[in-house]
Amino acid sequence: MKAFAARTALVTGASRGLGAAMAVALAEAGHRVAVNYFASGARAEALCEDLRERGLVAEAFQADVRNAAEVARLVGEVEAALGPVEVVVLNATGHQPMLSIEEQTWEAYLQQMEFFVKSPLVVVQAVLEGMRERGFGRVIQIGSEVVELGNARFANYVAAKAAQLGQTRSWARELGASGITVNLVAPGWIPTERAFAATEEDKRAYAQGVPLGRMGLPEEVGRVVAFLASDHAGFVTGQKIAVNGGNTLG
Repeated sequence: MKAFAARTALVTGASRGLGAAMAVALAEAGHRVAVNYFASGARAEALCEDLRERGLVAEAFQADVRNAAEVARLVGEVEAALGPVEVVVLNATGHQPMLSIEEQTWEAYLQQMEFFVKSPLVVVQAVLEGMRERGFGRVIQIGSEVVELGNARFANYVAAKAAQLGQTRSWARELGASGITVNLVAPGWIPTERAFAATEEDKRAYAQGVPLGRMGLPEEVGRVVAFLASDHAGFVTGQKIAVNGGNTLG
C-alpha cells in the first residue's frame, strides 16, 4: 500500500513483535520510519538494516518514552535525521502481569498507565506544535480487544487500555480542526515472541472462538496502521478499529 506522500513516522516500541510489523508496513508504504526501542538495540538495528537492504528508509532511536525529557531528545534526533515527525504510532508496552483482585495494587495500575496513557501524552506533546504548524498529523494508538472482553485477573491492564481509548476519542475532538487525525487500532491476541508462555492448546482454544476461525498475523495489524497513516484515511478520526477476526463486534 503506497502512501500519497512520504512522511516521517515514529513508531514507539518497534524493535520486535507487532511494533516491528508496523514499522515494516510503514516503510513499505514509502515512509521514513523511526524505530524506537528501549533496551533491544540489536533487534532494532537489525530490523532497520533489513529495511535498508530493500531500499527503504529506517533508523533506530533509543528512548524510554515514558520520560518526557527522553522523548524530547528522541523527537529532536528523529527530526534531525529523517525530517519533521508527521505520523506517530504509540505502541510501546511493558510487562503485563495477570493479578487477582486480592493481588492488585494501585501501583500495578499506574505501571500500565505509564505505558498506555502517560507515554502517548508526552510523545504527542513533543510533536504537536509541528503538526499544528503544518496542518497535518496522524496519531495512531495501539489498544487491545481486552477493553471489550474484560479479561479476568487483568483489570490493571484492561483499565489502562480503556483509558487509552478515551484519550484517543478526546484528542480526536480537540485536534481535528488542526488537520490531525487520532485513531486507535485494537488487535486481538496475535502471538509474537512476547507470547512465549502460550501453548498450542491455548492458541487453538482462542482461534475456535474467532468468527474467522484463526489467529491474526502481525503484518495484518501493520497494514491497518499504514492505512491510517496514509492520505486515504484523511476523513477517519476518533475511531477504534478492531483487528481480531471479529472476536469483538462492538
